[in-house]
Amino acid sequence: MNETQKQRFKVLAEENNLTKDHFFKAPQGYVIITRQGIERIQAYRGIRVKYDIVSLSDDLKYCVVKAYGEMAQKDGLPMLMETYGEASPENAKQKYKVAMAEKRALSRVVLKLSGLYEIGVYSEDESDDFKRA
Repeated sequence: MNETQKQRFKVLAEENNLTKDHFFKAPQGYVIITRQGIERIQAYRGIRVKYDIVSLSDDLKYCVVKAYGEMAQKDGLPMLMETYGEASPENAKQKYKVAMAEKRALSRVVLKLSGLYEIGVYSEDESDDFKRA
């Protein structure tokens, strides 16, 4: 992150009621938010999410979930966001692909609505490689 992004990160973390315990640095250098951080943002901001399964293979090994998120902005008007989560044997070691796709979709829609995605913060659910050391 450059200095502008670091300052924006501090503001967004405060605005979303997050502490340093909700973040860590991935071995790749990315700032990662924990599952608890995602859940805290969703609850604190009153983010409502609904899901659609876009694609699911017969063997349940490949899944794409679309998340629709809604959050009230400071002016009271709704902010809407749509995004996807996917899981397959190539990108998720867990056997529960539908749940992983849903977790990824939730993380992405929450990060987009909260403004953290635009400065390069990713969720630990987005990759098996994004785990705390």
